[in-house]
Amino acid sequence: MIASTRYSADQHALAAHGREGDPPTDEASQTDLVIRHADLVKRIAYHLVSRMPPSVEVDDLIQAGMIGLLDAAKHYETGKGANFETYAGIRIRGAMLDEVRKSDWTPRSVHRSMRAVAEAMRQVENATGRDANAADVVAALGISTEQYHKLLQDAASCRLFSFEQTASTDDDASPADHAADESLGPFDMVEDASFREALVAAIEQLPERERLVLSLYYDEELNLREIGEVLEVSESRVCQVHGQALVRLRARLADWLTVD
Repeated sequence: MIASTRYSADQHALAAHGREGDPPTDEASQTDLVIRHADLVKRIAYHLVSRMPPSVEVDDLIQAGMIGLLDAAKHYETGKGANFETYAGIRIRGAMLDEVRKSDWTPRSVHRSMRAVAEAMRQVENATGRDANAADVVAALGISTEQYHKLLQDAASCRLFSFEQTASTDDDASPADHAADESLGPFDMVEDASFREALVAAIEQLPERERLVLSLYYDEELNLREIGEVLEVSESRVCQVHGQALVRLRARLADWLTVD
């Protein structure tokens, strides 16, 4: 496995030369960049895996991230406004999330349940003109509060990956990432930008606690336990609030989301 790779003394010596922003002018320079930034792959992998379901293996993330690093070394160009480490970090993280998304460990039954909860929430909010609370959704679905909380925990896991991808608004990262993505055409980029605007607007209209949990989780990058300590609630309660926020976003962005 790539996770267990160990570098020789010669490789470490090679890694000590050059600056972070040096462009790869040939194959040797690309190899140099990969060696010098291999630890970046591990740092990103261990950071991401702590925020994902237990079924996600860190070795799989590292393997995908190494492919992203190799791709970054091959395509990096100076003059794009970002040094290599910034550019590579975008590629590495994207490759890892793509791997998780392609694997899709979430059962179809969970996706169906999420659609049902989101639809119930949408109907309640359309009918009442206010934020739907747990009691509203429980009554609309005819389930127990315990069942609802379990569905929210599932939501917090299965909606994480696509939300993280679309919620990224790093001004330094986006231009380099889009410039390197040759698969995006003009229409795709306009549509993506429009969705991001709709997503930002929907987040701003969330109930205060849900908005705060999302901010702490995605912007401040705290884990659920740490958020619980900040809000002085249990980790399971944070998970429920997180899941409810994601379901509410799904309900309010229904016109944008395709059927799973």
